[in-house]
Amino acid sequence: APRPPITGVMAITWRTMGTLVLLHAGHALRPLSASLHRPRSAVAATRRAKRARAGMATMAILEAGESVSPWQVVPVDHITDWCEDEDEIFAELPTYMNPLAGTVMTEINDKYFVEKDEVVIKSVVVNADRDKAAPPTCYMHAGPRKQIYYRPSEVKAAIVTCGGICPGINTVVRELVFCLKEQYNAAEVYGVPGGYRGFAEAEEYRLLNPSDVDQIHRLGGTILGTSRGGHDTDAIVDKLEAKGINQVYIIGGDGTMRGASLIAEEARRRQLKMSVVGIPKTVDNDIPIIDKSFGFETAVEAAQDAINSAVTETQSFPRGVGIVQLMGRLSGFIAMHATLGSRDVDCVLIPEVAFTLSGDDGLLEFLADKLEESDRVILVVAEGAGQFDAGDDDSERDASGNKILKDIGTLVTTTA
Repeated sequence: APRPPITGVMAITWRTMGTLVLLHAGHALRPLSASLHRPRSAVAATRRAKRARAGMATMAILEAGESVSPWQVVPVDHITDWCEDEDEIFAELPTYMNPLAGTVMTEINDKYFVEKDEVVIKSVVVNADRDKAAPPTCYMHAGPRKQIYYRPSEVKAAIVTCGGICPGINTVVRELVFCLKEQYNAAEVYGVPGGYRGFAEAEEYRLLNPSDVDQIHRLGGTILGTSRGGHDTDAIVDKLEAKGINQVYIIGGDGTMRGASLIAEEARRRQLKMSVVGIPKTVDNDIPIIDKSFGFETAVEAAQDAINSAVTETQSFPRGVGIVQLMGRLSGFIAMHATLGSRDVDCVLIPEVAFTLSGDDGLLEFLADKLEESDRVILVVAEGAGQFDAGDDDSERDASGNKILKDIGTLVTTTA
């Protein structure tokens, strides 16, 4: 059984899903928000400051010789910063025992629930003699907590998929539904059709039960439908509030996460008891502190097929040149992993490493030498590589707000 949607800024792990990230909310029954508005009351502000001080003071300490320095823990706002008990204005929100407590999975694993002081270090390798002014950065360890902030019978959740499709989206939707319904006994789970546009434009949301999603992991794309753009913060929050939705799970990329942040900020401004959970959809695997993002392995496998086709072509003709352009806007994980797995690639261009086309030690000189040596050459290019040479223009954006890249593949092909 998968672990539930869980707390924290970084690194949530489901046993059947690989690793994901939460940007704006906690585990299914403990909401968080990344907005920076002031708390509802001085009491809430005091609680928030006290928790931040306690977190910094009690988090793990690394001793380097005689020096002792606390680690730098990235803070995460909590719903209690702006919501209080309706019956007693100065009382904290009530908590409830996690429904998973006492089940087989928690009984056989006494470390199943995450303690409040557990952290994830941004960099696995640290310098024991580091400067005290620059302690290692840590993030809250994501995972199910024993005490939760929603009564399960009151949970009304909504799931939406936005932006481009990628492998694994339906699996994420499936695991969310199964986790919320079967592990947390959530009252209602809905699917929002057609991306952000669907929040306000759809007359009805699609009620989802485990039986509805049991086999969707075998399907490509997203059963909920998707779109780019169409984000209207006020209209979205109006609809969510009217429908009584108190947990929102948003699956998407950079632009989608920016939209999720706006929804979280507006929910906080209205002092709504609402969790906004961002689940990054990036086959690029460009979130450094997690193991891998969903869809990445499938993307690398597909890239291998493209590279193998280029190898076949170049082996069939004299002086064959194969150029394979792969996904990777700002990171070259797909291109690099596909290259390492292929063993037939002569050169790979990734966004993280600058290069020159011509001149001594330039790309063209290297390709020419390789062609003379082997009578064939295979070049893999990540789409975001060499944008300076491709005539990058920061002013061009797509419907989701992402920078439109120039075609480095065309540049390399025509120049080579």
